[in-house]
Amino acid sequence: MLFSCKKDKELLYNSQDNIYFNYAAKDTLSYSFAFNLGQAQDTLWIPVIISGNRTNYARTFQVAVLADSTTAVAPIDYEPLKSSYTMPADSGVVHIPVIIKNIDTALNSKSVLLTIRVSGGKDFGSNLYEGIRTKEIVFSSRLEEPIWWPDWQGELGAYSRIKHQLFLISSGTKDLVVVSGNPTAYLDIPRALFYISNFKAFLTDPFGWVSQNPTKGYVLTPRNDGTGDYDFYNTNAPTKKIHLQYFKQANKYVFIDENGQQVATN
Repeated sequence: MLFSCKKDKELLYNSQDNIYFNYAAKDTLSYSFAFNLGQAQDTLWIPVIISGNRTNYARTFQVAVLADSTTAVAPIDYEPLKSSYTMPADSGVVHIPVIIKNIDTALNSKSVLLTIRVSGGKDFGSNLYEGIRTKEIVFSSRLEEPIWWPDWQGELGAYSRIKHQLFLISSGTKDLVVVSGNPTAYLDIPRALFYISNFKAFLTDPFGWVSQNPTKGYVLTPRNDGTGDYDFYNTNAPTKKIHLQYFKQANKYVFIDENGQQVATN
């Protein structure tokens, strides 16, 4: 028996092009300004990708803030988004800027949530499910106790966020070696003690530290309330002040933490 064959009609992609946030994981983005107190703002570049064909001409799409699931407030916590964004010609992905700010003093004690969603506008569809078109951004200026702090509490004293912040500013490092259960910790202990000594020297003479590190942008300004107290802050973030209290009887200046306690080491 003889069989004849014929070529099937070629199947072509003809659905409307869609657009979504290009993240391998759909988890919430988390950010903290705590590691740089002088940073007044930062830009998060959010990847947006098309589902469909590239074109030889530019197309536009929209990204909006979802008010019902956002606690951040514009323009205090973030810059308002543009009315539209552009996907360049011959491109399948673009990164859009989301500018978050570090000027709200409330960020020292809480996180805020910014939820954004991309939609097609006039050039793309919005048919993809909301999970990949939506992104949550959680940010604050909070610090949390690091895992290495208990190992060094004999040198640093009890943990507080203000103490941690001052350590980051003055020590020369963000982390100390974890000693517990670490057989090679002894190799890094001398370096850790050097960083701690920098921190202690700063607490002893913050005025000297400020004068010796002008490029870091930190200043001490008198409160002018008759107490002799000062405010310590970075000129790029003047609302983020740390109280330096003067104790007349001891003729000594001591930083005060978020709990009203003196910042001191052992």
